[in-house]
Amino acid sequence: MNKKLNGVNEKMEENKKIREEVLHSVTGLTDEQLNTQVHEGRWSIMQVLHHLYLLERAITYAISNQLANGESKNVSDKPIHLAVNRSTKVNAPSVVQPSNKFISLKEMKEKLSQSREALSKVINTADPSLLEQRAYPHPIFGELSLKQWIPLIGLHEKRHLAQIEELKEELT
Repeated sequence: MNKKLNGVNEKMEENKKIREEVLHSVTGLTDEQLNTQVHEGRWSIMQVLHHLYLLERAITYAISNQLANGESKNVSDKPIHLAVNRSTKVNAPSVVQPSNKFISLKEMKEKLSQSREALSKVINTADPSLLEQRAYPHPIFGELSLKQWIPLIGLHEKRHLAQIEELKEELT
């Protein structure tokens, strides 16, 4: 197997583990608890999960689009590990803002499964060299190679896992 693709597979495995942690963290909560906003103007746990789904879908689309239509760029790696630092508040772009509608955990798990399946399909069929050569802008980090977007998904979910844990404590 191509070494470059293998690195991508490792990142996807890490993303899988983080997703499992996220889903495990909400196990045992009722749909009502998951949809409860503990603070005015802050997301419920379900809205956090919906945001994760919307973001993964948007990134999958961006990667797919850049693989098909993008131009090669020389983009340096950015410090994406900083994405887990929650001391800096970041407002989500409108396209990944969650809805206020009631969503069941069963429905959300299906959505998250579908978005991960779509991402995996795009990544598994991608030319590994194009993942390094093509880029898409991030609102904080600037131009990121498509290859860096892959681990950023997991780091972003890890960031929100900490938020979910905080919200769970406030539910009780």
